[in-house]
Amino acid sequence: MASDVVRTREELRAALGDAHPGLVPTMGALHAGHESLIARSASENSPTVVSIFVNPTQFSNRDDLARYPRDLAQDIARAQEAGADLIFAPDLETIYPPGFDTAVDVGDVSERWEGASRPGHFRGVATVVTILLNLVQPARSYFGEKDYQQLQVIRRLHHDLALPGIIVGCPTVRDPDGLALSSRNARLSREDRIRALALPRAIETVVEAAASGETETRLLEAAALSALDLPGVTVDYLALVDGSSLEPLPRLRAGARLLIAADVGGTRLIDNAAIESPGGSQGSSARQLTSSVAK
Repeated sequence: MASDVVRTREELRAALGDAHPGLVPTMGALHAGHESLIARSASENSPTVVSIFVNPTQFSNRDDLARYPRDLAQDIARAQEAGADLIFAPDLETIYPPGFDTAVDVGDVSERWEGASRPGHFRGVATVVTILLNLVQPARSYFGEKDYQQLQVIRRLHHDLALPGIIVGCPTVRDPDGLALSSRNARLSREDRIRALALPRAIETVVEAAASGETETRLLEAAALSALDLPGVTVDYLALVDGSSLEPLPRLRAGARLLIAADVGGTRLIDNAAIESPGGSQGSSARQLTSSVAK
């Protein structure tokens, strides 16, 4: 059955009535990663709402915003096929009405890494997510771990502002060769697509070194950087951090996360994975990555 498509705040509330749905916020350019979020929401909620809105306030680079892929008809079809019951596809003034003059800033967890490289990015994310959660009033909202820092920012925002429902983080979805799915992957040339595999290889290098007993962050990060030392790949940051605070770790410990951002042939890519301390058990995403890279 085709999903309803609504575009205004009034249409959204009329369609939902008293329901507290599942929510999957997206900026369109849907791929299998988004579809996994929608399918999970559909399995846990009735109804499921998918929002499709390219949020200009989270782009510090105007060219990046202009190049962002837009195909609303295709996105609606993919969301429907994945299990969406309602599509919320607002225009700019529906989200930011004339005279809009408010922004939401999240503290320390937003300031390093992507926050330092993309000034204003997380302010835009936090503001639009606050608006969407207040409009939809979801029971559960689904976000991918692929944008791990974003997920931590949203969790902090949700907690501090007592926003509705719960935040559900979902594992990163990867291509069979291990590359994390991203709308940006479509920009990669054939050669750069091959170079981009250095990111999951860097993660796998750290997973293997940690499993062998290495705990010193300096050495683990050096091993990962060696895997990324390729022509056409420029590392922005690579860090082993606490999985909650995102503060750098001097030594590997439970709850650690490896964060990577790199430019591959002019396309910015990010990736991450949980890194278990020696004797710990790999999480599902690390097991999936290990299996993918080993093939």
